[in-house]
Amino acid sequence: MLHSPRALVRAVGLVATIALLTTACSGLPGSGSHTDADATSAIPLAEAEVLDDPRAWNGATHASLTEQAVDPISDTTPEPRLPVTVTDSQGTTVTVEDTSRILALDIYGTISTTVFNLGLGSSVVGRDISTQFTEASDLPLVTGTGHELVAEKILELDPTLILTDTSLGPWDVVLQMRDAGIPVVVVDSERSLDNVGPLTMEIATALGVPEQGERLAERTETEIDEVEAEIAKVAPASEQTRLRTVFLYVRGQAGVYYMFGEESGADSLITALGGYDVAAEIKWNGMKPVTDEGIISAQPELVLMMTKGLESAGGVDGLLERLPALAQTPAGQNRRFVDMTDSAILGYGPRTAEVLNSLAVAIYAPESAEPSFGEDGAE
Repeated sequence: MLHSPRALVRAVGLVATIALLTTACSGLPGSGSHTDADATSAIPLAEAEVLDDPRAWNGATHASLTEQAVDPISDTTPEPRLPVTVTDSQGTTVTVEDTSRILALDIYGTISTTVFNLGLGSSVVGRDISTQFTEASDLPLVTGTGHELVAEKILELDPTLILTDTSLGPWDVVLQMRDAGIPVVVVDSERSLDNVGPLTMEIATALGVPEQGERLAERTETEIDEVEAEIAKVAPASEQTRLRTVFLYVRGQAGVYYMFGEESGADSLITALGGYDVAAEIKWNGMKPVTDEGIISAQPELVLMMTKGLESAGGVDGLLERLPALAQTPAGQNRRFVDMTDSAILGYGPRTAEVLNSLAVAIYAPESAEPSFGEDGAE
């Protein structure tokens, strides 16, 4: 939970930036072979053929994930203990009396994935555009253009509870739902490795299933710890020898090029992957438009990206043409880019361990991963 008004403003600003960028550019068609639901997943890092030196690899790789995102914590549907009264991340007191018709909405699909993994997927009646796993694919969308909430679509589903955060808008729609008498619980909008467990508990508590929340949080954190331990075995030991890494958010046709820095969620991802977070060195905070000066100062050796972002720029060739300064960096010269599906790479939640493993395989054992868009004939 956010602990101060300043922290709340910072988190709201960060996720609002993501929402604005993604909404403005969400209509861009993906032009490559990789989709938000890949057919295969990376092998465990412990079984992969790891490079002796990650700098020895030239070329871009795609970190794939399986279509299946749901693994309920129990075999039976839990019985929520209701009513439950919670104070949400905005300090609003909300009483939840009925969880029979749930909407779980955020920009990454993290909340819905958590609800399904808590075992209450059968009570979810609609979805946002980022909720794309198989079990939810037939649910009606309540988002319109990009990640924009549509009040009429929400009301048509007659939800008894809405779980959301500040990453979707317009915010007036959320307020309208409260005015209509629908309980709305706003959970923490921060997405990082540090709050995967607490976020799970926020959601589980609001649903009246805290025991399942504790079990899911423990399972998720244990899986993350196990993957991080495997990464530590193959990543360079000293900070000075780790790959200088940045995270780029790109929507090429719209001319959107952002570098994500400290307190964006990308920083904890880079650290967990055994990379050197260049953003801290160059004091790149939050999410800001890329500049030549920023790229030159960063001198990245590895660039992490969302799949559709890389595709929208025309793959590695197109991106380097659009950002000539990037072409002069070690990452550009060695074409060392790793992409992952947009809704997963910074989502954090029950499948975080799988995300970390897949990215680590693409970085340290690229021969075991798929070529990225435009690499080695991939289209």
